[in-house]
Amino acid sequence: MTSAAFITTVTLLISLPILLFFLLAPRLLPPRQIAISLPDELDDLSIFHKAISMDAANFSRTRPFPRLPVAKFRLSSAIRRPKIAFMFLTNSPLHFAPLWERFFSNATPNHYNVYVHADPSVRIPPLDGVFRGKIIPSRRTQRSSPTLISAARRLLATAMLDDPANAYFALISQHCIPLHSFSYFHNFLFDLSKLARGLELPSYIEILDSEPTLPDRYNARGENVMVPEVQFNEFRVGSQFFVLTRKHALMVIKDRKLWRKFKLPCLNVESCYPEEHYFPTLLSMQDPKSCSHYTLTRVNWTDMVDGHPHTYHPPEVSPELIYRLRESNSSYSYMFARKFSPDCLKPLMEIADSVIFKD
Repeated sequence: MTSAAFITTVTLLISLPILLFFLLAPRLLPPRQIAISLPDELDDLSIFHKAISMDAANFSRTRPFPRLPVAKFRLSSAIRRPKIAFMFLTNSPLHFAPLWERFFSNATPNHYNVYVHADPSVRIPPLDGVFRGKIIPSRRTQRSSPTLISAARRLLATAMLDDPANAYFALISQHCIPLHSFSYFHNFLFDLSKLARGLELPSYIEILDSEPTLPDRYNARGENVMVPEVQFNEFRVGSQFFVLTRKHALMVIKDRKLWRKFKLPCLNVESCYPEEHYFPTLLSMQDPKSCSHYTLTRVNWTDMVDGHPHTYHPPEVSPELIYRLRESNSSYSYMFARKFSPDCLKPLMEIADSVIFKD
């Protein structure tokens, strides 16, 4: 073998592993997690403090909504007509905006508000109708990172600060669709029979304590890193999409103790879903009796792929699917469902008035 051939062979032998590493590393190594910078953290704290102060000023010397019956409210006139804050958390265009527009078309503006947290690294086309001008100051989000918790907390604080009449806060995915009309959902949340008896209305958030993956999820940041703030028997899991009362939204933005743990980077990203852990754990530790422990968002996990639920496609969309998605094991119906592909919009719009919004 000539020296030139020898050098070429050695070069190829050295280069091949390096080339394979660069080709396979993105698949083998976990993605680098987005860090939450100190300026971003301080900016969030500023919004939280403003929302907490405003809430204290508006609700001083009275119980927070909705413990008091409607007839006994001594709050601002706005709170006599409680609103639902719909908070859309997205990292892609809102493909189902036309369907949501139809959902809101039968509602009066004094019954709801809309807020959108849109990942600024993704180009979102201009939004029209009820979504126009509703994008709040947003930051990048990433799966398996605490950025999704931050985004949800920022939405809660912004909605609380924007309108003291926001009494319920519904976190919605860009892949979510409504399963009922607005009036049906509003009447369900603000149950007048409960209010007339002075009963507290609950938050609808999934809280599970017996999932087989719980130990791996608990130790995703390292073994026993969560102690002493969160003991293993206090750790919970649930859906990242919820409908919270104002009282519970306030608990979330007031929290500092648990956030210090949940914002730590994960070592095992395969078991790390902070947004599915933080909210159920926090509310389970602070006020479990006022939570339903069930979600209002239907998700099909029967054929999960890479941690994602089943995605519905146009051939699956039918009146029968809507009726089936509404069914739950609880005493109430599901109000939303995910996950739908963008091309489902057309068949969904075709059955919107005759099926989806016909309760």
